[in-house]
Amino acid sequence: MKDFTINIVRTTTPSIVKFEANKFLTRHENFEFKNIDEASRSPLAQQLFYLPFVKTVYIAQNFIAIEKYDIVEWDDVEKEVAEQIETYLSKGGEVIKEVKASTGKVPVTVYAESTPNPAVMKFVANKKLVLQAAEFKNIDDAKNAPLVQKLFHFPFVKEVFIDENYVSIQKYDIAGWEEITMELREFIKNYIEEGNEVLNAETVEASKNSSPEQENKPAEFEDLDDTSQQIVAILDEYIKPAVASDGGNILFDSYNEENKTVKVILQGACSGCPSSTMTLKSGIETMLRDMLRGKVDYVEAVNG
Repeated sequence: MKDFTINIVRTTTPSIVKFEANKFLTRHENFEFKNIDEASRSPLAQQLFYLPFVKTVYIAQNFIAIEKYDIVEWDDVEKEVAEQIETYLSKGGEVIKEVKASTGKVPVTVYAESTPNPAVMKFVANKKLVLQAAEFKNIDDAKNAPLVQKLFHFPFVKEVFIDENYVSIQKYDIAGWEEITMELREFIKNYIEEGNEVLNAETVEASKNSSPEQENKPAEFEDLDDTSQQIVAILDEYIKPAVASDGGNILFDSYNEENKTVKVILQGACSGCPSSTMTLKSGIETMLRDMLRGKVDYVEAVNG
């Protein structure tokens, strides 16, 4: 059985609930089905239409959204729907039937964006590329990441970080961004347009512990002590969105109650950035001190 999990997500429209999967369901297309006849291409959607309250089914890259009729409340049925979808997917059920003979490319836009780290450029796509962040220090790390493998064939590519809808590339000093940005942007755009895989499932799982600094990291949030859980929550809510916009990521490594020190791992544009020390001290450290008074005094990057 394939290991699928479904997370229930409420939307701003009360009649619509999203059922998010931990893996891609469809790579490049989105689908909307208003009845069982329209859903002839989707065995999963057809099965969902046997539920009498299902009005519309939307299928996107990693989620299924369902609009219901008013005959039921989501509180009464959403868990059963989530379990039904999870069971169907885990048994290898087909989401969308493949259609052959389509030779046209999938329209994709990619733009380049500078980051606070002068050695890193961020390439942003209009489509989701991965469901979980992954960092690659060399081509050996990328054995299950086809796009990253090809990027390492460029002699000026030093490291690669991928998250959500962007690729952050760190370069060697042998080339300036004005010389290579267009080449990289076009390569990434064409690669995605051709429908090629960015990462596979094995890479996503392995990337959790890909760096030596994370080998002893607790596997589950629930395993952490209360203060560590608070730190992780603050990092996720206040810090990660900001560093992601700059093409980077920050991970919790450990918390020492005795010396009140938090250790973190920097990825992407944050790793090796000249301004990362200032960000840690004047930004993250100050925020954790203020929000967790008496519990945190210092923040250090284990790979800084």
